[in-house]
Amino acid sequence: MRETALGGTRRDAREENNLLARWSHQGIWCVLGVCFLMLSPYAFGASDGLLTRNGARVFPIGFYELPADDAGLKAMADAGVTMAHCHSRADLDRVQRVGMSGVFPLSLQEGASEKLKALVASVADHPALAVWEGPDEVVWNFTAYSGLFTSLKVHSVKDAWWKQTPEAVAYAEKQSAELLPKMREAAAFIRSQDKLNRPVWINEAQKSDVGYVRQYLGFVDITGCDIYPVRDLKQPIANVGGATDRWLQVGKGKPVWMVLQAFSWHELAEGNTDKNPAYPTFAESEFMAFDAIAHGARGVLYWGSAYTKNVPFRKSLFAVTRELAALQPFLVAPDVREARLSVVELPFEQPVKNVRMIVRKVQAEYLIVLLNEDDQAHMGVVVNGLDELNGRLLHRLYGNETAAVMNGEFIARLLPGELRMYCTDRKYETVNRQGRDFAR
Repeated sequence: MRETALGGTRRDAREENNLLARWSHQGIWCVLGVCFLMLSPYAFGASDGLLTRNGARVFPIGFYELPADDAGLKAMADAGVTMAHCHSRADLDRVQRVGMSGVFPLSLQEGASEKLKALVASVADHPALAVWEGPDEVVWNFTAYSGLFTSLKVHSVKDAWWKQTPEAVAYAEKQSAELLPKMREAAAFIRSQDKLNRPVWINEAQKSDVGYVRQYLGFVDITGCDIYPVRDLKQPIANVGGATDRWLQVGKGKPVWMVLQAFSWHELAEGNTDKNPAYPTFAESEFMAFDAIAHGARGVLYWGSAYTKNVPFRKSLFAVTRELAALQPFLVAPDVREARLSVVELPFEQPVKNVRMIVRKVQAEYLIVLLNEDDQAHMGVVVNGLDELNGRLLHRLYGNETAAVMNGEFIARLLPGELRMYCTDRKYETVNRQGRDFAR
């Protein structure tokens, strides 16, 4: 991956070439049949963004990194991570051994080439393969990518795409006319060969162009973007929720996976101007994950962990993934439709920008997550429509507080940028709390 103009990233072309060079042998499709469909731990179909493993629904928690050593991979699995990026059948074997699944990137933009066909055939029967991934930030890279001006010299002026210069518009039209039909061809080939109909996912930049993305929506199942807000000059972490909203709109309701920050910008090269370490704190990483989910994300992944040498920060990411893993039953459950959120304020106080909630039910147990996306406190956050919980206690997860639901409602107070989680049962807390104290 490498930096782009507005904080996005793109996969280095060398990585794509290496990917296609690593295919090892032709698969034999005659071994795929009813027996394989019955033995595979995964079930696929029209994707809603979730996966199904051994009959149970799974909220995807992924890393782009695949640790080189088995101890590192096991640590990832023990932290509740469900997916890693794989580039070969051997990689899929490794993740399968620790109970994880694989995201498999493909250069769809090259079309149904012999290399792509061989690579698909080499892994399509593997039971650990869960998702096909298309080219990273493909639209961004022929429209707004900063390197089109700085290194490739395609654009003669900075920010040409945002200025809609004739040369930038013409270049984008030419590239899209070449790339998108090839991507469609490659996706069609995958569909023809993949008996389990695994979903195809493409990650984009936050601001990738709506018009071009919608030209490939018809042959992908999952969309979304990457967002890395913690930098020298800090951006609001609540931008994650807004980016999730945008991609639900761009994708016309297709499932969205959000790719979150697993690095400090100072660790990246190639034009990056950040000089000082700026890792997300545990609280920021936690907030970003749940903010994405509160806005409708159906999976979260992390990019950049392969670049970071900060061990305490890595442990803090695993603290977040362990927390998410402990809540898996709620993450795959539907929202409680009866629950409603209101914020009681004086008329002359600063207007509320956004307070978000997640309310999910699993059998008789409830989870309530509240997120204050504002930079001001809200002392009257009311969740009602909880009549079924009257008289029951809500326990604040990872805290000592309890609150009783009365008259079908629950009232909380939120500090600026605060996240609070309440549950009717503490069994959904993780036992391993290592990494939760990470701060700058």
